[in-house]
Amino acid sequence: MSLKKQHSSKRNTAKIYSTLAGLLLPLQCVLVPSAHSVEVLSAHELASHCTRLSAEPEGADAQYCVRYIQGFVDGAIATDARVMLNAESALSGDETFTERAMRTRMPGRVDRSRAEKLAGFCLGEPLQLRELVDVVVADLMADLATTAKDEPAMEVVYKSLMKNYPCNP
Repeated sequence: MSLKKQHSSKRNTAKIYSTLAGLLLPLQCVLVPSAHSVEVLSAHELASHCTRLSAEPEGADAQYCVRYIQGFVDGAIATDARVMLNAESALSGDETFTERAMRTRMPGRVDRSRAEKLAGFCLGEPLQLRELVDVVVADLMADLATTAKDEPAMEVVYKSLMKNYPCNP
C-alpha cells in the first residue's frame, strides 16, 4: 500500500471514529439513568443499628450508630460556622484578600462556639462522644414507639440535641 493511500485510510478511520463518538455520546446521555439524591436514613433504621451499641460497642452496627451521630453534630456545627462567617462578611461590605482568605479557612474554636447557637444546641466544654451518643440513643429508643416509621433519623437526632444541650441565652 502506498504512503498516500495509507495516510488517506487513517484519515477516513479518524472520520469514522469521530462520527461514531458524536452519535454515541448523546445516546449514552439519554440511556444513562439520572442521578438520585442520597436516600434518607429513617429513625427506625438508625435505631436498628443503635440497638447493638451496648452489646457490641466495637461492632459494625454500633460504629454505624456512633459515626452517624458524630457526623450529624460535626456537619451542623461546621455548616453553621461557615454560614455565619459568610453572612458576617456580606454585612461588613468589601473585604481584603487576607480577610477573605481567613474567612474561607476552617472556622476556629471561637467561630464554632458562636455557630452552635445557630444550630440550636450548644455542646459547651469538650464532651465525650460516647456520652453524647448515649443521650441521643436513649431519646431515640424512648421515642421509637411514637416516631413515624419514615421520620428521618436526622430529625430525631436534632430534636434530642436541642432538648438535652440547649443554649443559654
